[in-house]
Parts: sequence; C-alpha cells; structure tokens
Amino acid sequence: MSLRRARVSRDEHRDLGQRPWRPLVEHSLLDQRGFTLIELLVVIIVLGLLVGLVGPRLFGRVGQSKQAAARAQIELLGAALDQYRLDVGGYPNAGQGLDALNRNPNVNNWNGPYLKKAVPKDPWGNQYKYRCCPGQNGEYDLWSEGADGAPGGEGENADITSWDSSQK
Repeated sequence: MSLRRARVSRDEHRDLGQRPWRPLVEHSLLDQRGFTLIELLVVIIVLGLLVGLVGPRLFGRVGQSKQAAARAQIELLGAALDQYRLDVGGYPNAGQGLDALNRNPNVNNWNGPYLKKAVPKDPWGNQYKYRCCPGQNGEYDLWSEGADGAPGGEGENADITSWDSSQK
C-alpha cells in the first residue's frame, strides 16, 4: 500500500464510494502468522520444566507453615492456660482438659472464657494433646503430633511441643 493511497482524505473516499479501512484490514489479515507446532511444544516443555523444578520447593513450604501455625497456637493456648492459673490458682487437670479455657469446670474464681473461640484443632485437623498436674516436661504438657497424628516423627510428621524451645 502506498503512502498516497493512505493519505487520501475521507471526502475523497466518500466521493469514490470506497471504504478507507478496508484495504488495511484485508492486508493485516493476510499477513498474520500463527505459532508453529514446534514453537508451541518448546513453550510447553519450558513451562513443564519450571513447574517441575519450582513446584516441589513451594509445596515444601506448606508443611513448614503448618508447623509454624501449630507453634503459634500452642503459644496462645499456653498464654490462656497461664491466665487460667492466675485466676483459679492452678492449671486445669487432664480430665478438665483445654475445654476448661472456654467453659467453667465448676471451679472458684474462673473468669473465662480465656479464648475468644473454641479450642482450635491443630493445622492437620487433630486435637491438641494436653497433660497436666504435673506434665512430664513441666507444669503442663501441650503438643501436636504433627501431620501423621502419631507420636514422634521427622519433618512435617514431627511433634510440636510446648516444652521444646529448639523447635522455633
């Protein structure tokens, strides 16, 4: 298409009965090229490699974040237990359990609830374990058994406890 043809005024086109945009549209439609199959396969392979290399690293962080959430919940439950002890004079016994933080277990000076909501489950959907008066590792023991829900374990399956400060 020449420059002269493109510089024809609208009035001239109207007089000639032509549409000024038609040659541009026809020309651009004929010149369009799509991607070849090889180009598409190369892009798909590169994306597959990226997902294969980066994906496992991201999914490994999910387990770490669940462990961090469990540690934070144990700390908050520990603070609520300490407040309970200040009010009542001792920690709830194993029979009363953590529910004593939300419901009065018929003890004097109970000023609860000590939690805004019900006692949470750990990030894996299991109940937190509680042993008291005394616990085996302190005045009370509070722990989660990790992803596998069984004592012990390593990595994401490791127990998260109130008494082991090296876990932080």
